[in-house]
Amino acid sequence: MTAKKSICVITTFILISCGGGGGGTIETLETSSSNSATPLLTETCSLYIDTTYRCEFTHNGLERFYFIQENHPESSGLSSVLFVLHGYGSTALRIRNYSSFNSLANTKENNFLLIHPQGAPMSTTLASSSSHWNSGGWTIGSDVDDVDFIDSIINLVSKKYNINNDRIYSTGMSNGGFMSYHLACNLSTKIAAVASVTGSISSQTLDDCSPQHSTSILQIHGTLDTTVPYDGNSSLGMESVDDLINYWKNYNLCDLSPIITDTNTINPIGSYRYDKYSNCLNGVSIELYKIEGMGHTWPFLSSFGISATEKIWEFINTYDMNGKIN
Repeated sequence: MTAKKSICVITTFILISCGGGGGGTIETLETSSSNSATPLLTETCSLYIDTTYRCEFTHNGLERFYFIQENHPESSGLSSVLFVLHGYGSTALRIRNYSSFNSLANTKENNFLLIHPQGAPMSTTLASSSSHWNSGGWTIGSDVDDVDFIDSIINLVSKKYNINNDRIYSTGMSNGGFMSYHLACNLSTKIAAVASVTGSISSQTLDDCSPQHSTSILQIHGTLDTTVPYDGNSSLGMESVDDLINYWKNYNLCDLSPIITDTNTINPIGSYRYDKYSNCLNGVSIELYKIEGMGHTWPFLSSFGISATEKIWEFINTYDMNGKIN
């Protein structure tokens, strides 16, 4: 059965009524984990479609929201959690539609909660956008605390569902990939492993990175990406993919050289090189798919001979907070 439940919380002088099911509204009350003096958070969730809910709450004075797809009603045990983060100027619903993790998560064998958060608007001296993730680089100047936003979602969700705290993951496209690495560096007590499509790591994130555990990472990137170049863009604070891989390879004490699989003569649709750094701490791995001729896009089997969605799904089902899953 699904682990979803209605929660009624009573505190001194505060009473919140709760409801659940159907297309009704669900309210929960949650205390911030970072500071007991922080005001309590309340969220309101309403049915969006099928088993997906849109949940809203005020975070640091901003109205924020996320979509959450419940686990399959026949799944049992603790649910894993996958965050899927959209790109710069994009939306939660857009990446939900094209990444298509929905069908993979909605099976009783795959006991996952699927979360698509929405980034906040940004307006700085460097750039402005309808949405962003504050992950350094060109987003410098933003005062949005997206690390705490994601942490707050985890805390709220943990009150409504029975989640597996060792299996919380983040993936994303472009700025969402940058943010996933930012979470691996700054929220590693919650995030088990991350995967990025066309997003690198910012210079600021890399300089201050302080993960607390060995961490598996998966990078999928095209050689013709001019938005987030494979070789980086120092003027925008984007590290090269090679520098990104080297950091995590060294942090996890992996083999210095990867096992390389080249598909140039195998796949007539598209060619890519797959590098895997092995013998890392706790059985984690560093994996890179370098796709020839691909620009700034999410790859599919029909376009580049590789499905980013399937590769990410395989990846997150291999590793948890403690390393490789036995």
